[in-house]
Amino acid sequence: MTHPSAEPPPTGRPGIDVPDRRGRTGLDQTGRDLTGNPRVRVLDVQLLTSNWYVTRTTRIEFQHRDGHWSTEDRETYDRGNGATILLYDAERRTVLLIRQFRYPAYVNGHPDGVLLETPAGLLDEDDAETAIRREAREETGYEIGEVQLVFDAYMSPGSVTEKLSFFAAPYSAANRADAGGGLAEEGEDIELVELGIEEALTRIGDDIIDAKTVMLLQWAALSGPFAR
Repeated sequence: MTHPSAEPPPTGRPGIDVPDRRGRTGLDQTGRDLTGNPRVRVLDVQLLTSNWYVTRTTRIEFQHRDGHWSTEDRETYDRGNGATILLYDAERRTVLLIRQFRYPAYVNGHPDGVLLETPAGLLDEDDAETAIRREAREETGYEIGEVQLVFDAYMSPGSVTEKLSFFAAPYSAANRADAGGGLAEEGEDIELVELGIEEALTRIGDDIIDAKTVMLLQWAALSGPFAR
């Protein structure tokens, strides 16, 4: 009895000329067509990893302020763009945060890796507002109404390409659709934490040490819903 021979594995470089695990190719082309800064010339882009996110090293020529040019290598970590949101109750002067385990913080010295944060997530294929509505529902169980785009910010521009869109929106018990807690199939185990704004502000630098959360809390107190 004969059996059909198995197809040989594709030859090539995943993420470049054959699809990686997310079906992407041409990932070594990103940045080659940049022309916005005449002091920067992109010479070469090499794909280092293409697992779920993408790491590249790019060789550039950079013109310094005194006019001379130098050749530099820059490594970038591309996880896509994201969005985060501060849910607040202006009348009760409360904010709704989440608590979850973050391995990168744990491996970098945090005692248990469990952080207090504002809900957040990657955009994937959605626009920022659609994505943050999705993430807020998944993580907190609240269906939010009108949202306010507060600002966009690059969170770690020395190496991470991500741009984060910061939103704010009111919440109330009437908007609670389900228990939230995140997606079990993605390993999420999220606890909701409601705090008064004054308490939340005093805990910055104590157990509120997530940058996006600190930024949104300070915005809320300085010029947002809790500004005096």
